[in-house]
Amino acid sequence: MSRVPHGPGDESDRIFALQEEVDQLKEAVASHAVVDQAIGMVVALGRVAPDQGWEVLKDVSQHTNIKLRDVAELILLWGRAGEMPPEIRAELEDALDRYGPTQIPGAPPHE
Repeated sequence: MSRVPHGPGDESDRIFALQEEVDQLKEAVASHAVVDQAIGMVVALGRVAPDQGWEVLKDVSQHTNIKLRDVAELILLWGRAGEMPPEIRAELEDALDRYGPTQIPGAPPHE
């Protein structure tokens, strides 16, 4: 079995490709963390289940035509600063009306 010689260019291309892949994976992990944190806020503040929190984020993203990660970042910013663009707030309220609130165990029935 003969080996095809690898030149310095081939190795550089491979390193570059691997670095790009690592960068993409880092971005995916960071994005996932932002979305998970926003779901946590929606769950806590909107009193919905985690799967409903995910649906709320998706709905807001789809109805505002804003990327889901960007919606998540806006929700986190709202949690820190108390401000949210009016169109996002309105859509978030509508989505929460559609999905929640869920009944908290041991709480009196919601009227």
